[in-house]
Amino acid sequence: MTRTFLALGAINALLAVGLGAFGAHVLEEMLTAQDMETYRTAAHYHLTHALGLLAVALAGDRLAGRTVAWAGWLLFAGIVLFSGSLYVLCFTGLRWLGAITPLGGVSFLLGWGTLAYGAFRGKAKDQ
Repeated sequence: MTRTFLALGAINALLAVGLGAFGAHVLEEMLTAQDMETYRTAAHYHLTHALGLLAVALAGDRLAGRTVAWAGWLLFAGIVLFSGSLYVLCFTGLRWLGAITPLGGVSFLLGWGTLAYGAFRGKAKDQ
């Protein structure tokens, strides 16, 4: 599972940097100021939680059990739901997608809480 979250973290960091640069260099001419701010928020949370996936990969090396994996999947779901819905909203103008965004925020919160729980309550892997 560690390799999975290391790969997901790296891929999502790559995507977040690429999408952020695309927004800064291409989309500023195309989007409204409000949509550009929304896009920046999506890229910021995308990159932040990509780094969270890397932290999950490190924790997975040290802690036994499934709690850390759950944390990783929740953070990944948050990226898809939160950042993904905001990216699509900016590109399409479909404002109803904003109703999905809070589900991503809840996934982020649950992911970080689950990781904290795993850190406090999890058993160390034998090394």
